[in-house]
Amino acid sequence: MAKFTWAISLLVVSSLLGLAGCSEQTTIENQAKASELQQKKEEKKEEAKKIEEKPVIVNIIDPNTKDIIKTFTPKDIGFGIDTEKYKTEIGKWAKELARGTKERPGYDKRMILDKLDVNGQVVKGTPQTILDEAELIENVLQTSEKGGNVEIPLYVTGSGYNLEEAANLGEVVVASFTTYFNNGAAGRTKNIALSAEAINNVILGNQDSFSFNTTVGPSDAEHGYQPAPEAVEGKLVDGIGGGICQTSSTLYNAIDQLAVGYIEKHNHSLHVGYVPTGRDATVSYGGPDFRFKNTTGVPILLKAIVKKGSLTVEVRTSKAYQSVIKKRA
Repeated sequence: MAKFTWAISLLVVSSLLGLAGCSEQTTIENQAKASELQQKKEEKKEEAKKIEEKPVIVNIIDPNTKDIIKTFTPKDIGFGIDTEKYKTEIGKWAKELARGTKERPGYDKRMILDKLDVNGQVVKGTPQTILDEAELIENVLQTSEKGGNVEIPLYVTGSGYNLEEAANLGEVVVASFTTYFNNGAAGRTKNIALSAEAINNVILGNQDSFSFNTTVGPSDAEHGYQPAPEAVEGKLVDGIGGGICQTSSTLYNAIDQLAVGYIEKHNHSLHVGYVPTGRDATVSYGGPDFRFKNTTGVPILLKAIVKKGSLTVEVRTSKAYQSVIKKRA
């Protein structure tokens, strides 16, 4: 009986020792797991810290090439610190992107209007392209919080007429004006003829904008223009291209008979003899321009006719539009 009691005791002690061993093992495992969890938490904190410390960057993307043309850190130029200063800075380079600088042309492009060639076929120009500066600024402001890409908002507008209309646009004259010049002045005569040819047969669709400087281009020796007297700061001086203002002024007096909207127009610094006072439109490539918008409601065609000592500019349209074209009141 004593032996049996001793055996039972030994079994109980062994069981207790076994339980103690399991408990100790469980504690070690729990401690290891807790340590592992703590390590993972620390690692996540470090990762979150790195993400927080990573600078926010905005990339400006060219929509045509998909290239990054500008990269900046919003915080470096005032975002979150001085909102108005930041917005002003963004507005400054948005304007430069749109309109260009001395070193780089901008995205804005004036429309080069279509023309009719000698065979009556349409010679295609190029559409107008406008960078919406306000939209670009707003998109940059929204992206500056978390960073990312901003695509430049460009809007392209083609001419407001249908190709099938072109053949009929010369049918009727709805406005015209004639000026006169000394045909013996070779340089001036040549310059008038070249600039007149440049605007001849130009098509203006409804709502199209016309720019004399864009249409005629540089009036320099390289393009065939010659020395002739021109008005500069109240004086007549010889200059390459003198005489082209007679073309722009004749065009103005013709087109002014219709309900067009003026974008830009300047007078000479002195009276010119070929039009009444105040009825002139001075131009200079890279300087003053004569620009208007066709708000007559219909497409029109410009005709510039040079004869011996005279220049006539006619505005024409098709018979179908003759009765509905808007004229100046």
